[in-house]
Amino acid sequence: MSADHTHVQEFFTARASDWDSRFPDDGPAYAAAVAELGLREGDRVLDAGCGTGRAMTPLRAAVGASGIVVGADLTPAMLQAAVRAGRDGDGHLLLADVGALPLRSGAFDAVFAAGLVAHLPQPSENLRELRRVVRPGGLLALFHPIGRAALAARQGRQITPDDLRAEPNLRPLLAASGWHMTSYVDEDARFLALAVRQD
Repeated sequence: MSADHTHVQEFFTARASDWDSRFPDDGPAYAAAVAELGLREGDRVLDAGCGTGRAMTPLRAAVGASGIVVGADLTPAMLQAAVRAGRDGDGHLLLADVGALPLRSGAFDAVFAAGLVAHLPQPSENLRELRRVVRPGGLLALFHPIGRAALAARQGRQITPDDLRAEPNLRPLLAASGWHMTSYVDEDARFLALAVRQD
């Protein structure tokens, strides 16, 4: 495991037990972001970097009983928190690195990724891996329940021009990784970038 992955695991392991209680009001923002994906009954969706699985319940509701929901995360403690919250009932939880997923190519109709981009050690390669597991024309949602400026203020820092989530940086990063950004929203109450897999 790379040093980058070790840092990410350490960061989230230390916070897993109280992660959901620290952000108790995020549920509606997750549900709204999932709704923007336009998932249909029977669709197959990957929650990449699922953490405690907060997106899994709205994802399951969107794809119905005949759909497939898989939540993949690198940190065992986050997946354990997801199980304690009962979210394993909404889909399959998988301990995996989103940069090297043990999933077949084209297996999913969409990928939902909350708070993931900032933690990717190799963003272009990692986004290409997410592209690999999505069918041609499949969708990607990069989401955060708080916008970049509000998140920076919460963390006591300033937004920097090299922030990967800034539209002038994210659009070409996605394009180089085989995605075409179709919409971009960065408001205090949410961040949501949607993209479609390019063939």
